[in-house]
Amino acid sequence: MTAFLSGLFKKWANMPPETIQALPPSASYRQYYRLSAKGSTAIAAINANQPENNAFLYLAQHFKNVGLPVPEIYASDPKNNTYLQEDLGDESLFEMINTSILKHPETDPFPQHLLSAYKASLEVLAKMQILSAKHLNFEKCYPKPNFDAQTILWDCQYFKYCFVKPLQINFDEAELEHDFEQLAQFLLNTNTSYFMHRDYQARNIMWYNQQPYVIDFQGGRRGALQYDVASLLFQARAQLPSPIRTELLNHYLQFAQTLTPINTTEFLQYYNAYVLIRLLQLLGAYGFRGLVERKQHFIDSIVYCVQNLAYWLNAMPIPINLPALTNVCRQIVEHTELKLPDKKLAQTAPLTVSVHSFSYKLGIPNYQYPNGGGFVFDCRSLLNPGRLAEYQYLSGLDKPVADFLRAQSNADAWLSHVIALTDTAVKNCLTNNFDQLTIAFGCTGGQHRSVYCAQKIADRLEQFFGVKVVLEHTAKAQWKKC
Repeated sequence: MTAFLSGLFKKWANMPPETIQALPPSASYRQYYRLSAKGSTAIAAINANQPENNAFLYLAQHFKNVGLPVPEIYASDPKNNTYLQEDLGDESLFEMINTSILKHPETDPFPQHLLSAYKASLEVLAKMQILSAKHLNFEKCYPKPNFDAQTILWDCQYFKYCFVKPLQINFDEAELEHDFEQLAQFLLNTNTSYFMHRDYQARNIMWYNQQPYVIDFQGGRRGALQYDVASLLFQARAQLPSPIRTELLNHYLQFAQTLTPINTTEFLQYYNAYVLIRLLQLLGAYGFRGLVERKQHFIDSIVYCVQNLAYWLNAMPIPINLPALTNVCRQIVEHTELKLPDKKLAQTAPLTVSVHSFSYKLGIPNYQYPNGGGFVFDCRSLLNPGRLAEYQYLSGLDKPVADFLRAQSNADAWLSHVIALTDTAVKNCLTNNFDQLTIAFGCTGGQHRSVYCAQKIADRLEQFFGVKVVLEHTAKAQWKKC
């Protein structure tokens, strides 16, 4: 693999790469690598689905011709299912949200720089949807040229089999199928002649050179304007406040109308239904990736998507009657295992969770807590970045180390098993009014693997449960420093 990646990079840069760095896994099965040499850098994508690659390469060139901000394609190697594209850095719109709001939920009002970034992203979306559709050959899209009834029903079945049935939600099969068909028919009554990105959310919008760049459009096809707007404004983990959603929707409509005439009344008539189908698609995806494949990020995302579904049920009516589907949605919203933890309870509870990283070389610390309850996790089964020269003087708090652990050691999958245990313990402590829980992570030197894991768990407990967390990296004084 290294040989053909190097060859592709050399074909573009006229020199071999000095470094090839695997990037953390994404929601897809594609593999990404950052290749660098003497100031030149590029991202290589490896994807065994060559028809999908062909669609991406065609769309990327088409969007460039239209003047849209998308990554430039440097080279491709169909034989090895690989292409080389422009490196847009590491900061996505979602990272901006995470840094500004999700890690600081007390932020009020909504940060102006984020609001401006969202508005700019919606303007780029409108251009992509409207301007690029004029001369786009939709027959080159994959897997279908149109967001048609069959595609909508596929999403509905995804939702039913990967989310509803695993949760043992009660429903009448025939009545639910009837509602799916009614929904599909209604959605296609509006104008569907535009380009639809299909997954226009904050993780697929890179912030580069002070503007949004769009990535991951390989699933794009012909469709309605409303779908992508709903995808961005109802992204589960972004948790946009309702007034901000309304402001952004109005901004999108005002800008889109400068590009093409839009019947605002008709747009809004169908918008709520497109929010619904997007939520169903997300729940199907989260069900498969989370409930079936047990990937923690998707498991954690379910409760936020269900929160959006609850908002949809209460505040976003549609002009068609879907009794069976509505009943299923209400059961999901009322499901006790799908509710966000009550952070107010955590804030008033006596519980403090002590999270530590430590070095096995220095020995397991002697934690002096009255009840002695908690966990000690051995991280030494993960690949050790400290054995590589470029990471020796870094710690698990540094992004290069975090990227290595996620890409090379699949550390987040390992942590998903930890989370299953610690979540149960935290819930039990809150229910029983306990005041102390200890969670410790150890690795050889207490600098890389244990530090990464301790930080991830501490951040999660604060953000997800709202509990008081005391974090200590006990071997910090002995970390290697250059």
